[in-house]
Amino acid sequence: MMSQQNSAADPVSADRKPAQKIQLTTHNQYQSPRFLPSHLNPDPLLQFNSWFQSALSPTDPHIPTVPEPEAMCLGTVSSSGIPSSRIVLLKTVDHGFVFFTNYTSRKSREIIGESPFASLAFYWKEVSRQVRVVGKVEKASREETEAYFRTRPRESQVGAWASEQSSEIGEDTLEERMRMIEERFEKGDVDVPDHWGGWRIVPL
Repeated sequence: MMSQQNSAADPVSADRKPAQKIQLTTHNQYQSPRFLPSHLNPDPLLQFNSWFQSALSPTDPHIPTVPEPEAMCLGTVSSSGIPSSRIVLLKTVDHGFVFFTNYTSRKSREIIGESPFASLAFYWKEVSRQVRVVGKVEKASREETEAYFRTRPRESQVGAWASEQSSEIGEDTLEERMRMIEERFEKGDVDVPDHWGGWRIVPL
């Protein structure tokens, strides 16, 4: 099932008309250095850090830079077992992988549901590499959330208050909310909303 918004998945309709068939017969030949276990760091997180830094700023001039290596596909599962995925941005790597979002979003609701586990997939096409992660999800501390929130542009801070992820909202309504939030915090910093914060995926 494909969706252009983060609404809850519905059962596939038996009356749905079939889409035009797409069939690919092209084959890509990937050229990459030989991969051996002896080349790996025994600590997976340290190995990821090495790969990430290489993707971000390669030391070899013949290796291309990956434009946005922090982009990762987050997979979660609903209480009824229906999977969903979306792209989020990695912000911290420590003992896990941290991203920030609205706690009322579909991904957050599924994380705090019956199965507090999630998967991540990084795809770095330019260097022919992908990294998969499966782990248990824990909420980032309020201190972490506040520290990251302060680095965001003010418009993004206001947007965290005004927008409601995984729900439809009219443009006029959103603009009015943005205006009201701007007025509320016009004389100081924008506080972190209670419904916004970080999640950390700790590899199993």
